[in-house]
Amino acid sequence: MKPRVLFVDDEREMCDVVAMDLARHGFDVVTETSPQQAATLLSLQNFDAVVTDLQMPGMNGLDLCARIVANRPDTPVIVVTAFGSLETAIAALRSGAYDFVTKPFDLEVLRFALERAIQHRSLRSEVARLREVVGQARRFEGLLGESAAMQRIFELVERVAETDASVLLTGESGTGKELIARAIHGRSARKGAPFVALNCAAMPENLLESELFGHTKGAFTDAKTARAGLFVEASGGVILLDEIGELPMALQPKLLRALQERKVRPVGGTNEIPFDARIVATTNRDLELMVEERQFREDLFYRINVIHIALPPLRARGNDILLLAQSFVEHYSKTFKKTVTGLSAAVAERLLAYPWPGNVRELQNCIERAVALTRMNEIVVEDLPEKVQGRTLAAAPGRGAVAEPDGFLSLEEIERRHILRAMEVHQGNRGLAADALGIDRKTLYRKLRAYGYSEREDKS
Repeated sequence: MKPRVLFVDDEREMCDVVAMDLARHGFDVVTETSPQQAATLLSLQNFDAVVTDLQMPGMNGLDLCARIVANRPDTPVIVVTAFGSLETAIAALRSGAYDFVTKPFDLEVLRFALERAIQHRSLRSEVARLREVVGQARRFEGLLGESAAMQRIFELVERVAETDASVLLTGESGTGKELIARAIHGRSARKGAPFVALNCAAMPENLLESELFGHTKGAFTDAKTARAGLFVEASGGVILLDEIGELPMALQPKLLRALQERKVRPVGGTNEIPFDARIVATTNRDLELMVEERQFREDLFYRINVIHIALPPLRARGNDILLLAQSFVEHYSKTFKKTVTGLSAAVAERLLAYPWPGNVRELQNCIERAVALTRMNEIVVEDLPEKVQGRTLAAAPGRGAVAEPDGFLSLEEIERRHILRAMEVHQGNRGLAADALGIDRKTLYRKLRAYGYSEREDKS
């Protein structure tokens, strides 16, 4: 729907000029030359924003603004003041105005102010809604999300949980891969059996082999007793191979054989022990690229990648950012025994604009910090980390046009910037960037080499 705006000015000609321009740019505009009539109209109809001149007969713009704030606090007001009248502008803001513009004003400046005001109103409404619904929002095995991306993940997990097929979970760090793995286990027929997790990057190769496959007594210096490995311990349940992309090359053929034969041979042993565990693996790396670069065995990749679930980064989940933030506010308010009820609209704007390279884990840390520091009943911008404070939706990547020098850019240059921007958004993960761009990986690799893209910058 078109945003509905009420423009109040006692000069009919000004009303007509502004109404014509705003209507041409997608606004539904109602004009009124009498502030008294405007006040009456506002008591009967809803508007997304109001623009009012300051000097008008019978009732000035400040009085009208104060009345709107008292009766329609959710409707942002922009006051038009005389050029250079700083005191009047301050008075307008003190009266509750969202913003002000000075005469003579550029119509583009007015449009921008209106867009910001309407966006602010929308964020306030969303924050208020989330305060009401966060407790009733659909939770999926501890996961929270209303976005289409997460609903698809939830639906896929429900289908995957019914099988015993191996699952590969990919996504950036902090996107909740282990939570999804636990959701698969919790909704499967194996839910009463063990869920055993191992971080493949957390221990040296010699200990990792023993941890996975077990060892016999005397197999090495500290092996004073025999021990069953995690595959055997997970029998009947699920074994999570976390960060499998970090698995040493020397161990990969041994893991492949274990997965194929469904048996393990303990370190120092001669007999094989059968196991019955479902395999779920996670990684934040591009395993297909690692296969091409001979850093990961192709046959092992296909063995673990029977069903692939790619988790979206937080920045791709839209208003889930605010839903999660509100949930964290409520959690940490109880933890710190504070009465923090939610987020201000300005905070919501910053949270939506920030790219969240650390994903949900970083958002949780941010909100924990904000709740701990705030002295208000709701989180305000000053409570956020500095790197989040400076973000606005207007300045966020992809949210608005960037001024270019005079003249056209070549198609090659536009393509180069677009590809490098995709690499930046996806934190250097070439696989995710290729998927987002709609091109195959080999094409992306070739173009990156032509651009001189540094391998050291790649985080795939």
